[in-house]
Amino acid sequence: MTCNEARRLGHDPINPCLCGAPQTQAAMRRLEADITRRQMIGGSAAVLGLFAGFGLAPSDVRGQTPGRPTLLRNLRFFDGHTTRMQTGRDILVDARRIAAILPAGTGPEDAEVIDCGGRSVTPGLIDCHWHATLVNISQLAALTQDIGFVHLVAGQEAGATLLRGFTTVRDTGGPAFGLKLAIDREVVSGPRIFPSGAMLSQTSGHGDFRLLNSLPRMPGDREDYTERTGVAALADGVPEVLRRTREQLMKGASQVKIMAGGGVSSPYDPIDTAQFLEEEMEAAARAAADWGTYVCAHVYTSDVIRRCLRAGVKSIEHGQLADTEAIRMMREEGAWWSIQPFLADDDANPRSDPVQRAKQLEVAEGTVRAFTEGRAEGVQMAFGTDILMNPGGSRSQGRQLAKLTRFMDPLEALRMATGAAGDLLSLSGPRAPYDGALGVIAEGALADVLVWDGDPEEDLGFIGEPETNLRLVMKGGRVFKNTL
Repeated sequence: MTCNEARRLGHDPINPCLCGAPQTQAAMRRLEADITRRQMIGGSAAVLGLFAGFGLAPSDVRGQTPGRPTLLRNLRFFDGHTTRMQTGRDILVDARRIAAILPAGTGPEDAEVIDCGGRSVTPGLIDCHWHATLVNISQLAALTQDIGFVHLVAGQEAGATLLRGFTTVRDTGGPAFGLKLAIDREVVSGPRIFPSGAMLSQTSGHGDFRLLNSLPRMPGDREDYTERTGVAALADGVPEVLRRTREQLMKGASQVKIMAGGGVSSPYDPIDTAQFLEEEMEAAARAAADWGTYVCAHVYTSDVIRRCLRAGVKSIEHGQLADTEAIRMMREEGAWWSIQPFLADDDANPRSDPVQRAKQLEVAEGTVRAFTEGRAEGVQMAFGTDILMNPGGSRSQGRQLAKLTRFMDPLEALRMATGAAGDLLSLSGPRAPYDGALGVIAEGALADVLVWDGDPEEDLGFIGEPETNLRLVMKGGRVFKNTL
């Protein structure tokens, strides 16, 4: 009897194939789910195994117990802006943010308590001039090595940066988008990154790292290695500047970096040169403003600083050779001065080339005056290091901050790397990649909190030795180090 005949007689047919039966379909769904789960576990294990082999796998860290806030008590704290240490308060962290600053001993009973033992608590530190993918490799490696190696070194360095207490960096040039994504998704540990993407440079500018034997560049020629890998982008004329600016914004830049004058690490552009015409700079600034963000500019000399400010640049990077007129113009335009303690000392980026070394010494001579007069004129100043293509040099990051006490009181110096730096980051507006205040201990701010052995009212030398003096690192409410 066929199935159709059985149905005409009112009987259920016998179907030897049960593929369409509900029980079979349910079993298949369970099997597929199990296979998918096993593939995911296997794939994840393979990825984490790759990172672990290079020292990049996230370490065992403790976040908040689900449903329970964390209470930091028995502490003195610097809030990022007020230049005095505050006492008699506890810090309540909940859902990755600082939920409240409470009178000591009044926190919720169900909170998970961290006793700071009377130590100093500060906001997470911010480095406003960092190159996450270029900091810990040599210039030769940066210009020639496989980009996969460069990224793996950057991932390893990101974890070390976080454990030095720098919970946020503004990346001022380089292919940091992938590293940022890996950190945000907790594939690797590291600081929050405000990425600029490729540094925009004119031909012959500070971001043009081509060898002379590659000139001239003809239509149809392949881009240089640094352009292909996202380190720099060459642009000449307003249309090209607009194109390259918009490309970085499309990739996720929180701000755009242009090379507006000569530099130290590049061999072919004298430090006194002006780079990019004013209309080219203005094109970049307008394109960034259309996206609700801004342009920062590498520049040292006074005339070029003034050109940048006229064009709408909002952050001057370096600027150690600025004269009084340029410094006052920065203040009047409300621009930020992202400045570094370039002192040509043992922590300086190594320069063996005589031309580069001479430029480095010239900048160092202007550093003391720049800090002194910039503060006297009331310019908004934020801290950065610009440790660049210097293997091992990143370990000086905290020491660089401590050097600011040569020019100002310790808490004022600390403010430059916390509250003031967070204010600079806020210029990214809607392009800021993280929703919440940074560099402060305040209600509603992202819970980036450090506990130190040391008194920041007295000095900042302890920040230069984080291995022994940094007792707790919390980023977004998650504890990455705790030796209390």
